[in-house]
Amino acid sequence: MAKKISIGTWAYAFGPYADNPVPFDTVVRRCGELGLDGIEIGAFRPHVHPDDYPMKADRDRINALLKVNGLEVSGLAADFWAYPGPGTAESEKDDLYFKIFKKNLQLCLDLNSPGIRVDTVQPPNALEGEARQEAYRRIVRQWQRCAQLGEEFGVKMVWEFEPGFLFNKPSEVVQLVTDVDHPNFKVLFDTCHAYMGAVVGSRQHGEKETLPGGVVEFAQMLEGKIGHVHLIDSDGTLHGEETSTHRPFGEGMINFDEVIPAIVEDAGYNGVWWTIDLCFWPEAWDVTENALEFLQPLAARY
Repeated sequence: MAKKISIGTWAYAFGPYADNPVPFDTVVRRCGELGLDGIEIGAFRPHVHPDDYPMKADRDRINALLKVNGLEVSGLAADFWAYPGPGTAESEKDDLYFKIFKKNLQLCLDLNSPGIRVDTVQPPNALEGEARQEAYRRIVRQWQRCAQLGEEFGVKMVWEFEPGFLFNKPSEVVQLVTDVDHPNFKVLFDTCHAYMGAVVGSRQHGEKETLPGGVVEFAQMLEGKIGHVHLIDSDGTLHGEETSTHRPFGEGMINFDEVIPAIVEDAGYNGVWWTIDLCFWPEAWDVTENALEFLQPLAARY
């Protein structure tokens, strides 16, 4: 059976679209018209933030909109950026991080999302020495607890590593998911971020770490640990000197005929969804159809 293809709605609300975001209902209708199987919801304003859709009736209207347009939800990216990162002492005060996680977990349940995305929030070089080690220990503790709660309600928890956030080296990614050591906690493998980490070694703390086998080797290192996938190309540059430039398929340097088998066959990713991620791309709205057409043959093959 072919993989299902979705697209992250944040592409039409972040960065170049921040001053003039595409309304959520317009995004849904357009994705339905193009023949996408689903959307991945960016639970950030102005789209579907949990505080703006607090009632069951509010969320039922979103479900109805998705249904009439023939779309499912592949996952939910929660807004943790407005709060202290999971590695900070502030995030543990009054159980803050766990409460925010629970609020967004409920949104996942109400919108039938199979997964929830998290990240480390803090910049990659924000901490040194013991402070960095303590942040790592806090993250492990908090994510173990959150993963357990997600498992109880049938929602997978996935961590998206990237150059802009703490712990982004290939070895750090493997070690952190290993130390969390929970069956409901996996890595969200974004091919663009993987390229910037494994090939470029972008924004890494201390000595740079790259891999001879690039993205393919990175995926292989995560055998059994990939829980969700974002697919997009990379030209080896950063957007705003912070995070990876998510360049449209065919305009970068990733060989998807090599990378897809590494993810699906070598790493054993058996999820049903592939999510297109055009985050921060200035013409995301215009290239969505081309992105879908690029992936459809690969989705059918794998």
